[in-house]
Amino acid sequence: MIHPTDLTYLKRYIELAKDALEAGDEPFGSILVAANGEVLAEDRNHVSGGDHTQHPEFALARWAAEHMSAKDRSIATVYTSGEHCPMCAAAHGWVGLGRIVYASSSKQLAQWLKDMGITTTSRVRHLSIQEVIQDTPIDGPVPELAEQVHQLHRQFHQK
Repeated sequence: MIHPTDLTYLKRYIELAKDALEAGDEPFGSILVAANGEVLAEDRNHVSGGDHTQHPEFALARWAAEHMSAKDRSIATVYTSGEHCPMCAAAHGWVGLGRIVYASSSKQLAQWLKDMGITTTSRVRHLSIQEVIQDTPIDGPVPELAEQVHQLHRQFHQK
């Protein structure tokens, strides 16, 4: 369930996704928030250089493993513009991060790409977060923000 306080964080990752787009990267952004509401780390997509592991969710998992106790990781929340890919979901699970909140789902993104006539040649299967990790609270998609993410993807693919 999305709480009113979640919307503040959700708007920030939309800004990060816009930053990624402006830098020539796919529009994804994520933030890591402690249980007390403090924003601990944030990142955006950095895949345009050719390293497709440079996802913000993966970077935040690594940051959390280095800077947070296991207990603090388990009660933190990752807010992200798009549902974690399998790599990022696994990283999230391996480091023991808590709740995930995402604006748009992998299923939505796949449909948007299809509607734009874009075929993906990814060797990685599209799996939901729940198919990769278990016992993690997950909220998403967030309809009132998914359309903003959709627009960012349209802009990226129109370039």
